[in-house]
This record gives sequence, C-alpha cells and structure tokens, in this order.
Amino acid sequence: MGLVLQLTVVSSFQQRAAQQRAFDAFRADLAEGVAPVGPTGDEGNLLPLGTPVAYLEIPSIGLRQVVAEGTTSEVLFSGPGHRRDTPLPGQAGTSLIAGRRAAYGGPFARIGELDAGDTIHVTTGQGEFDYRVIGVRRAGERQPAVYQRGSGRLVLATAAGSAFFPSDVVWVDADLSVPAVAAPGGRIGHSALPGSELLMASDTSTLWALAMWLQLLLAVVVGGIVAWHRWSPAKAWVIFLPALLLAALSASGEFAKLLPNLL
Repeated sequence: MGLVLQLTVVSSFQQRAAQQRAFDAFRADLAEGVAPVGPTGDEGNLLPLGTPVAYLEIPSIGLRQVVAEGTTSEVLFSGPGHRRDTPLPGQAGTSLIAGRRAAYGGPFARIGELDAGDTIHVTTGQGEFDYRVIGVRRAGERQPAVYQRGSGRLVLATAAGSAFFPSDVVWVDADLSVPAVAAPGGRIGHSALPGSELLMASDTSTLWALAMWLQLLLAVVVGGIVAWHRWSPAKAWVIFLPALLLAALSASGEFAKLLPNLL
C-alpha cells in the first residue's frame, strides 16, 4: 500500500517541490553567469548528479521542466535528466534527455503526442535554443536521417506501454533550428556510463538504505502490536501511525529506485 501511494500520489508532490527548488537554483545560476555549460564544474570535476543544467519548454503539451544532470532513478525522481555521455542541448551533436512517464509527476507522459514541426525550447548556460520535432519513434522503427555535421539534435526518451507497466522506450527526435554552439571537453564516454543511467535501468546502489527502512518498519509494526495489547487501540494508533507512515513511505521511495528509471 505504501508503494502504491508513493508512486501514484506522494511522488507527484515530491517532484513538484523538487522542481521548484531546481528552478530557483538554476535561475540564480543563470543570473550570476555560473550555470553549467559542460559536464564538469569550475575545478574540472564531473558535475554532481542532480545538478540543474537546462530548462525545457514544450508549449504544445504544456511542459515546463528543469533538466538535471544524470539519468539514474533518483535523479529522475525530481524531473527529466540529461544523459552524461551526450552534449548539453544547444551544442553540436545529439543530446539525450530522459524523463518518467507515470510516476513522480510523469513529466514526459505526453511527449508521444508531439507532431512534426512542434517547437521544443531549451535554455542553458550558453543561451536559448529552439528545436523542431521531426518525428516520434518506437522500438523497431527507423531512426531519422543523419543531421548536418556541426548542427545539433535533441532526443527525448520515456517509457512506452502501460503507464506503470512499461514495455519499451519511445523517442522524440528534434533538430536544432539555430546554429549549434561549441561543446567543452570532459564528457564521459558511453562505455564509462554506469549501468544505472541507461534507459529503463534500475539503481541498486542504495539497497542498504532500503534494508534499514524495512527494519525500522518491522520494529514500528511490532511496537504497535505490543502497544495495541498493553494500552489501547486508540493510543497505539496515535503514537505509532506517524512513524508507520514515515517508515512505509521512505521504504517505498527506496524500493522505487529498483524500478525502471523511465517508469
């Protein structure tokens, strides 16, 4: 029950709050001229996962989202993520942005409805860029023709199939309508990209946290049962219900990392 509640209701509120924080942080970075323009920060280290790197707008489907660096399940809890082995939007090359279809606000739930010619507007630390959608494709369908050298392409990706039972990936291809800008070096290669950042991947790096929350949940349940018999049902509910909800939702959030990151 906690997992269902987490994926369908609570996660949407969490994602909205995370988006607001990311929007405030990215707007401040843009105003100060320190927004990221590449995969590394000022000291040459890779940007931390979850760092805001772009603002994505698609007027035809009412989408406005801050894009974070990385595509792990945890990063995509907060909104769309930029895959780190591709250039940032606006730069020469093919940029890939992945987002969830149903859980955590489902920001990419409607990208499959886009039509050829629709506009995708992206703001980064290097300026504002417009892309024109050239098509939507699914597994087994032909990829679009190679774009002109030195130009840019944006690919949006999310889960295909039933909302909470994804079967594959759907892609939206869009070509840059303005000249591309230079991309700084330092981007990690595809072979070095962790498996947890691939499309439809899960993240098992925090299984220890899931185990701890499940232990706490078990302890709260046992304590509640003892209190039920020693005190009264009313007192047991009042004392243990908040802790039960906290442990159940926290364990559900950790379990959600084990599900496909485009869910």
